[in-house]
Amino acid sequence: MSTTTVATDQKWWSGGRSPFNVEYGKLMMWYFLMSDAFTFGAFLISYGTIRFSSNGWPDANHVFQSFPFLGSGLPLLFVSLMTFILIVSSVTMVLAVKAGHERRKADVVKYLFWTIIGGIAFLSCQAWEWTHLHHEGAWWGSNPFPNADGSLSTTTNFSNFFFTITGFHGFHVFSGVIINIIMLIMTLTGVFEKRGHYLMIEKAGLYWHFVDLVWVFVFTCFYLV
Repeated sequence: MSTTTVATDQKWWSGGRSPFNVEYGKLMMWYFLMSDAFTFGAFLISYGTIRFSSNGWPDANHVFQSFPFLGSGLPLLFVSLMTFILIVSSVTMVLAVKAGHERRKADVVKYLFWTIIGGIAFLSCQAWEWTHLHHEGAWWGSNPFPNADGSLSTTTNFSNFFFTITGFHGFHVFSGVIINIIMLIMTLTGVFEKRGHYLMIEKAGLYWHFVDLVWVFVFTCFYLV
């Protein structure tokens, strides 16, 4: 190998272009998200194992058919609205991160605010859904819904998994809202302007996008399969 090639390789490694040259806080966030992904994966794999080894399971179109103020008979419409809200909040988070990179404080504030509103709206929808299902008799240890074939359900696996996994995800959304509120306060008080960068917004964005991505799997497992 020539001296020129060696010098070029050393410059590539030390000049900031290495794929391993990642800011410490961002790297730790990725490690956390990986560990959290394993937790969600364990929950969903357990759900899938029980779901497909059971002789009967409730029909999602029958369980999730209600919409606030519109009554029943609207299968999956409400959860579709919840999903849309979360997707839009992910878009506003992207815009907040982009505005942070460009040091546009007013836009960071605006898009963080709408991301927070989206998270609160999603949690409000989930609270309504849980309340509605609880009024119908569903809760941990209680499953009032018949199987898809019309037979009477003899287990509470559906309810146990639903409230545990959606509750765990809801806790993550709640945590994300709190984090974004903190980011908003720090932006308004000029903390990031003093630091000269908005890197914390990007880290918060990684967490928020992870929460949105996990919802895709939760939505598929409980509402579509």
